[in-house]
Amino acid sequence: MSSRILAIVGRPNVGKSTLFNRLTETREAIVDEVSGVTRDRNYGKAEWNGKIFSVIDTGGYVVNSDDVFESEINKQVHLAIEEADVILFVTDVESGITDLDDAIAAILRRARKKVVVAVNKVDNNMRIADAQEFYGLGLGEIYTISSMTGSGTGDLLDKVAEQFPDDAGNEEEHELPYFSVVGRPNVGKSSFINSLLGEDRYIVTDVAGTTRDSIHTRYNKFGHDFIIIDTAGLRKKGKVHENIEFYSVLRSVRTIESSDVCMLMVDATRGMEAQDVSIFNLIVRNKKGVVILVNKWDVIEKDQHSTKKMEAEIRERIAPFNDVPVLFISALTKQRVHKSLDVAMQVFKNRQQRIKTSKLNDVLLEAIEKYPPPSVKGKYIKIKFVTQLPSPTPSFALFANLPQYVKEPYKRYIENQIRENFDFTGVPIQVYFRQK
Repeated sequence: MSSRILAIVGRPNVGKSTLFNRLTETREAIVDEVSGVTRDRNYGKAEWNGKIFSVIDTGGYVVNSDDVFESEINKQVHLAIEEADVILFVTDVESGITDLDDAIAAILRRARKKVVVAVNKVDNNMRIADAQEFYGLGLGEIYTISSMTGSGTGDLLDKVAEQFPDDAGNEEEHELPYFSVVGRPNVGKSSFINSLLGEDRYIVTDVAGTTRDSIHTRYNKFGHDFIIIDTAGLRKKGKVHENIEFYSVLRSVRTIESSDVCMLMVDATRGMEAQDVSIFNLIVRNKKGVVILVNKWDVIEKDQHSTKKMEAEIRERIAPFNDVPVLFISALTKQRVHKSLDVAMQVFKNRQQRIKTSKLNDVLLEAIEKYPPPSVKGKYIKIKFVTQLPSPTPSFALFANLPQYVKEPYKRYIENQIRENFDFTGVPIQVYFRQK
């Protein structure tokens, strides 16, 4: 999948998070009238005109503030601008052009990136006239929108999608499988790859972020042949831990999108933290295969229940999609390092497998008969046929008379039935209901 990143920037309280929620069709970003609510960044996926892209919601940009949070938000806005392909600069028609807007516009002009200006809160004709002053920012065409009602967002997205390059398809065809090692800085990604290769190919230090760019290496040993990618942590040493983590996720976005299977590395001494869950969710949103590697297992004081306890904690954090292999490894002692490759290769095969339509119908129609979808408003939903769609990732269509009435819990039931009868361990699968 091509890497396309859209960063939403702007001063506090202009409606960036509301717009993020609308673009990604989620409610992930907290929305409040108090400025500065977004301190952690949000990452989501959006699709428009057949183009899928990642969306980053940044905190509001401020200048000359004594607030330590706000100085960190500013650093992260700069990082987002540096990494993104297109910048969506959100302004507020109610307050007109402020000094902060001018300061952000100056940064964007220097960045030489593709910039789209959105004037938010334009919900009547009078405000359309007021919005014209935003041409004074010197960033070209402006788009008047209301992120609350969705007015004008179609034209805005047309422009955003136009800025991204065209692809022959969303999924790149690789001759060899692409496996990536992703995770927070300093969890042992480079040490793990050095253990695999049997040589010190990558620099390993205790400083978080030693790896500056994603590095591709061909691995052709022990019957395996694939490309392995070590993810960048960050470019400069960040003084603030939160800043480092933000950069690691930004860099991970591109690596994840170009991978077939992602090996998510977790630090055994810290367990599955919020940042790990955030990267896991990125992998799932991108429909990539995933294996969780718990590294530094050699330094943990263990008893006979340690493995089961940590595995249960991890599965609880990543629910509802927890049909994922979890391996406890040590890059230092090479414990289960090669086994992790076997597991990743199996996940790759699972992701590519095609189930015969006849077999699929035999299994699922029987499961549907045992537990049919609940009736809605006295109407009974009948499912007559199931097929696997010809998509690069496992997707299934069930043809029904009233697909619009099938609720999320029943979709999960169907997904569980597919997983129980066919091996899709480590692979996100999509279930669609369509009109028969």
